[in-house]
Amino acid sequence: MPARDIYHEVVRNALMERIERYRQSIEKVLREYAAIPVPHGEINRELILDRDSDKYLLLSVGWNGHRRVHSVVFHLDILDGKVWVQVDNTDAVIVDDLEREGIPKEDIVLGFHEPDVRQFTGYAVA
Repeated sequence: MPARDIYHEVVRNALMERIERYRQSIEKVLREYAAIPVPHGEINRELILDRDSDKYLLLSVGWNGHRRVHSVVFHLDILDGKVWVQVDNTDAVIVDDLEREGIPKEDIVLGFHEPDVRQFTGYAVA
């Protein structure tokens, strides 16, 4: 195998290993949040982990009195080797948990911020 092909294979394998670590970290963090009981109403947490498309969601579903609850708590994607936090509808800061799990700031994109603002967040722009 030519050196160029070996190099590309090594790079591809390293990327796949990194993405697999990110998948495991995201799943661990979301499972931790999913285990936290909702203090009011009859609301369940639904965890959606789609490794094929690298989409990860935590939903709240149920009833709070007579009011239907169906909302996204977190929505994360892995795009181009980076973790995109698309939605964080909590007072918690999920990026702190992702960093604790070993995902560096330069590989986390705060997708809920406008592209022009991301450069000031301390996280990846895209």
